[in-house]
Amino acid sequence: MTETLEASRPAITHVPLSSAPLPPLDSTSAPWPGDYVEVAGHRVHVRRTPGRAGETAVYVHGLGGSSTNWTDLAGQLSEHVSGHALDLPGFGRSEPIPGYTFSMATHAEVVAGFVDGLGVGPVHLFGNSMGGAIALIVASTRPDLVKTLTLISPAVPDLRPRLSRVSDRRMPLAFLPILGPRVRRQLARVTPEERARQMLDLCFADPSQVPDKRFRQSVEEYTERSSQPWAPDALGRSTAELIRTWLVPRSKSMWLLPPKVTAPALVVWGAQDKLVSARKAPRVARLLPRGRLLVLPRTGHVAQMERPATVARAVLGMWERGGDW
Repeated sequence: MTETLEASRPAITHVPLSSAPLPPLDSTSAPWPGDYVEVAGHRVHVRRTPGRAGETAVYVHGLGGSSTNWTDLAGQLSEHVSGHALDLPGFGRSEPIPGYTFSMATHAEVVAGFVDGLGVGPVHLFGNSMGGAIALIVASTRPDLVKTLTLISPAVPDLRPRLSRVSDRRMPLAFLPILGPRVRRQLARVTPEERARQMLDLCFADPSQVPDKRFRQSVEEYTERSSQPWAPDALGRSTAELIRTWLVPRSKSMWLLPPKVTAPALVVWGAQDKLVSARKAPRVARLLPRGRLLVLPRTGHVAQMERPATVARAVLGMWERGGDW
């Protein structure tokens, strides 16, 4: 995928795209280097992208993802901001502390604590899928920490009963009291390569466009994850907690959060998102007081991975306009 090809694809957009030059997309590059940071008792793994001093971006991945989900977009923006992509507790290389609840509010507290600890003032906050819901919580409850907000297919309530929204159709059975243990044993035998292929099929509109190097990196990450005893529990409990936020009474609904966001906000959605319907996109953007919407055709749930140059141009368009957004 090249910037030229991405730019040639039409988009349903209310977003001015920047014409600023971007670095070449390099699908062979390794994930950005990482280190560990203490955040309220957590040892959080963070991948860092060096960039222009004075501007900082923080990236929050989705359910089952990790900091590597931001490799290409962070690279595209590296000449404009220094980037910090977190592995949430229980994901990537961040082992959860005992007693961690995996609720969306608790994840948001970790993200807010990390941003606060940077000591750089408000940041450009990004979130994809579950990370979008978490970023929305941070932006609505801690406006002092957020300069701009970019939500990519945020996991807002979407209760469609569709099996196409799981990477393996046996997964719902894993939670049943009688069949559950046997199904979980079957799922545990799925190889890292099979798991990576399942996730590509679920999250990308056209998995055949994923460069082989990126696929191999995904397999390596699933291989590493298979050796982490805490990873299955973190995924299962975070899934349950996310769905729990969709089922709360209207007085506590996630839909009450967007109107509280004071920062300029960009909502990006793939028209072929299998996980959270693009029909939710206009409502999210409309509820954000300073929100704008970019819907990308032939794109799935992870636009920052499928269309990094286009997403970067939309983000830069927001940054260039500042308070006039």
